[in-house]
Amino acid sequence: MNKIYKVLATTTLLAMAAMPVVNAQAVSPAPITSGQGNLQQQVKVVPGTMGYITDYVNDSNEKWITVTGRGLGPTDQSEIRLSVNQDTKIIDAKGNKVQLQSIVDKNKAIKAFYSPNITKSLPAQGQALTIIALDRDFAAIDGTISEISKAGILVEGRNLYTSDEETILLHLDPKAKIIDQNGNTLEESELKAGMQVKSFYGPAVAMSLPPQSTTNYILVNTEAAELPDLDQPAGTTGIITDTTDGKITVIGQALETGGVNYVILTVDEKTEIVDKNGAALSRDVLKEGVRIEALYSQVMTLIYPARTHADKIVVSDTKAPKIEGTIAESERNSKEQLYINVGSDSSTDNDVILNISKDTQIIAGLDPDAELAPGTKITAYHSPVMTKSLPPITAAEVIIVHQNQE
Repeated sequence: MNKIYKVLATTTLLAMAAMPVVNAQAVSPAPITSGQGNLQQQVKVVPGTMGYITDYVNDSNEKWITVTGRGLGPTDQSEIRLSVNQDTKIIDAKGNKVQLQSIVDKNKAIKAFYSPNITKSLPAQGQALTIIALDRDFAAIDGTISEISKAGILVEGRNLYTSDEETILLHLDPKAKIIDQNGNTLEESELKAGMQVKSFYGPAVAMSLPPQSTTNYILVNTEAAELPDLDQPAGTTGIITDTTDGKITVIGQALETGGVNYVILTVDEKTEIVDKNGAALSRDVLKEGVRIEALYSQVMTLIYPARTHADKIVVSDTKAPKIEGTIAESERNSKEQLYINVGSDSSTDNDVILNISKDTQIIAGLDPDAELAPGTKITAYHSPVMTKSLPPITAAEVIIVHQNQE
């Protein structure tokens, strides 16, 4: 992505236009009267996210956008994946209709408002109600306060949209909003060196050393430890669920050093592939169902699932059995168990009961309303250990929920 801020040719910070801070959109319908004849005003608060579209899917079946930025309200999402359909209102800042493709092509900042009915996935997924293309740009840094002085707040980290390493001296706008991860307002005096922050600034940036800009919004994570050590690899211990065009999809558990539970990895000649004893292996061993530990950079694309390059893959000598089928109506079904009609057929000979635990990774795909209910089609990878009962019982490790249920 190209740099999204304008550069001033001067070496001193000029007066910079402030970017208004807005809470979640309040939609006010026409007044209604109570039985006593008094006018009452109903206000519906709609969650929203302000930022840039960092991923766009547009095919014959659906349109999806990923918006990365900051929530407009204390509990709103900083990143969200939204379905866009014919009911989604798409306008510019003056209320004129615009095309979504135009917003994407021009890389316009937006405010996206959406239904409060969203998934608990990362990022959350939901239905876009209104998309507003803004007439101003901004940038953002995700990093750590390294110094606080009369000159400003020095932040070191990475650009939220380009992932470039960045150091910038930020000056607080008089109306700057500083909040913590719980939505509580903080005072400027409460900012300390070492705090992890996400700050939005610009559009103007003075190209001094270091660059300087004005911020009117800082999100502080008061509970966060230091940023991940970029010299330590991130990683995922899990199961290969797909292999396509030199890439593998891995679903499992993130390592303590960092990582994600769902990642698409590019595997090439630079990827080291070994067994648990360190002996070199070829890429041919990377097949669906194989258990691996994949190591990769802490820097990943801001889309879901994350995408990056596999630096090292350690291949286990065990595989995860795979089943495909439909969740069947059964008295055995609960939050901890699912009866699966394997093959979605009339036979019960090959059916399986899956135990669900906190370690089971449930991937809802592109459907924000997907749930583990009777009639839902799934693909599951499970433990090779199964009971000898009928049907056999085993532990589900990964469950992928499919769309377009009948």
